[in-house]
Amino acid sequence: MTTPEDKTKVIILTVRHRIIGKIAHFSNARLTDYMAEAKSFIAVTDAEVRDHSGSLVLTTSFLNARRDQIEMIMPANLATLE
Repeated sequence: MTTPEDKTKVIILTVRHRIIGKIAHFSNARLTDYMAEAKSFIAVTDAEVRDHSGSLVLTTSFLNARRDQIEMIMPANLATLE
């Protein structure tokens, strides 16, 4: 069972959008393993969705991201957005 401290902030890039939010991901597990074991959708909480020009599309407390539409996913603390 996950608790709030088990949430990992991530950046997800799709063809159309950049999603910044949190996934339930245990800190001792690799993000690669999480994605390999994910079903068709991954749950993202506290999400901000922008288009690739940076314009805000929406914010929401929850969304499902379709796994096969994700081109890149990374921990937010390892990336610098421009």
